[in-house]
Amino acid sequence: MTHKRIRPFNTRDTYPEQNLDNDLCHAVVARGAMVFLRGQCPQNIEDAKNIDSHDPVEQTHKVMQNIKQLIEEAGGEMSHLVKVVVYITDVRHREAVYRTMGEYIKGVHPVSTGLVVQALARPEWLVEIDATAVIPD
Repeated sequence: MTHKRIRPFNTRDTYPEQNLDNDLCHAVVARGAMVFLRGQCPQNIEDAKNIDSHDPVEQTHKVMQNIKQLIEEAGGEMSHLVKVVVYITDVRHREAVYRTMGEYIKGVHPVSTGLVVQALARPEWLVEIDATAVIPD
């Protein structure tokens, strides 16, 4: 790994009552060019059009695809991801959102914060993820 991940863990161990499989950690020590991403929502980056889905899994796939695309456009890769903040509008979507996000962060171990919020900027959005990456020097 390009960054030092302190106390990595998997959510299947910390949340055994939920069907999760996310590689996370408690802290990341990173050096390099910092890439701060705007909170990514289930819409196309190119034209800001929403995807045609109210499914939390499909929305999370789009959000994570956007994050991957932006990190790559900045010259990095998903292994450079160091932090995510996950906003969901319904706690019942948590497992679906985190399972889907976990497909993109397998083996990466970013730090993560999750929040359940009353609403996002558009009522049809179920998930928004704010991400930070550090591309090593």
